[in-house]
Amino acid sequence: MPAKHTLTTAQRRFFRRINRAVFTNPFSDRRIALDIQISGVAADTPAAKRLAAVIAAVRQAVADLDRRKPVGLSDFKGVDQRLLRNVLLFDFFHRFIEPFDQLILDQIAAEGPPLKVGFAPEAFRYLGRRGFRNSEIQRYFEFCFQLRRAYFFIDQNLVGRSPCMRELRRKLWNNVFTHDLDLYQRYLWNRMEDFTTLLLGATGTGKGTAATAIGRSGLIPFDPANNRFAESFTRSFIPLNLSQFSEALIESELFGHTKGAFTGAVEDFQGVLSRCSPHGAIFLDEIGEVTEPVQIKLLEVLQERTFTPVGSHRIQRFQGRVIAATNRSATEISGPGGLRDDFYYRLCSDIITIPTLHCRIQEDPGELDDLLALLIERLLGQPSAELTHWVRERIDEQLGSTYPWPGNVRELAQCVRRLLLNRRYTPREERTAPDLAARLSRGLQAGTLPVQELLGGYCHLLHQRLGAYEKVGRRIGLDRRTVKKYIDAWQAGDPENYYSNQK
Repeated sequence: MPAKHTLTTAQRRFFRRINRAVFTNPFSDRRIALDIQISGVAADTPAAKRLAAVIAAVRQAVADLDRRKPVGLSDFKGVDQRLLRNVLLFDFFHRFIEPFDQLILDQIAAEGPPLKVGFAPEAFRYLGRRGFRNSEIQRYFEFCFQLRRAYFFIDQNLVGRSPCMRELRRKLWNNVFTHDLDLYQRYLWNRMEDFTTLLLGATGTGKGTAATAIGRSGLIPFDPANNRFAESFTRSFIPLNLSQFSEALIESELFGHTKGAFTGAVEDFQGVLSRCSPHGAIFLDEIGEVTEPVQIKLLEVLQERTFTPVGSHRIQRFQGRVIAATNRSATEISGPGGLRDDFYYRLCSDIITIPTLHCRIQEDPGELDDLLALLIERLLGQPSAELTHWVRERIDEQLGSTYPWPGNVRELAQCVRRLLLNRRYTPREERTAPDLAARLSRGLQAGTLPVQELLGGYCHLLHQRLGAYEKVGRRIGLDRRTVKKYIDAWQAGDPENYYSNQK
């Protein structure tokens, strides 16, 4: 049957441009350039106004096609139909952005089972009138909700105008949808559990926030019979800080255990691997500190997608995605004393480094204003330009523009609270790790450093960096109590007087 309509040359050119925009990372420079071409606005137009102009241009293009009567996919054939499909989906997505956003906010507030989606019937009818098949409608509806969640959590929770933060947002989007949305939609939408992610960054930079953005952005099926999604995205992401548990308990927290598996195991327990849904992800923080036996068991999870609870012989299947993080550098994590090579290479499908706050402010001083505005809005429940300006003035007065923010965004958040409480923020006195390291080195070179002082000082240095006795012990091959004994003995002495003799 011949097509009832064909696109004009100008329409086809315009629709191709929209198609390219649809499949382009919204946090990329290329998408900005495409939006400028589509809308015709100036390059310095604010992002919100630029997007509004794009939406208006697309709606006008669709309205021009609808001049006599609303067109559908069946009115076109071949290339024209493919181009129209994505233009109509773009229009559909932006018509329902507000209901999608409200659903996200309501689900976050509810924290419980998935909520009813009141606007779903209207959305389904809209696509149905445009000639989409029922099976397509459901899939596109699921896909649009995933797109909106990913944009929401990346854009709202990882703010910043600096180049390094713009690059971070671009990488996080690629981590969820790959570099090509068309590739993802056609081939990989149900295979993303095979792509692990390793987040690197200093303490307090926001690795957990980045992991949450990824973990809450998986594709979740929609259940038309119950008019709700199969699962709440608030439950599909399970974080686990591995440094909180002793070596004996880590395996239980990860893999679960059966009743009687060890002393104190009075009932069966499901670990995070069992609790994770097929549409979700687990976040393993401080992965750089896990022992080799645990790495070997996790390697089996990543390779075979199977695991066995402690005390059981029943093999279970893991269906979610793995996101891991460490505050150790890429060199440390992949070098001697780091992760096993086989585990590292299975873990690093994607490596994303979270920039430090100092780096962000150096690239763009306005980054600090953006973060202060966000922190104060979260603290008060509403924005306040007045308080943001007041806090910024106090920071400039008391810390200056070159303060390095060693605690990163986490320190900044506490700085805001302390200023609001006391009008002053006094940074924690930096412990003398660099000086101590130099003194230890001088003592070794002079040959006058007793072994107890060497061990005590070295353990103290590592404890400053890693923050936990167990982490220090894993790093240097001692148990937790021995590490604590060395550090306590070192701190009980008078290291300043001792090392002054080495100068």
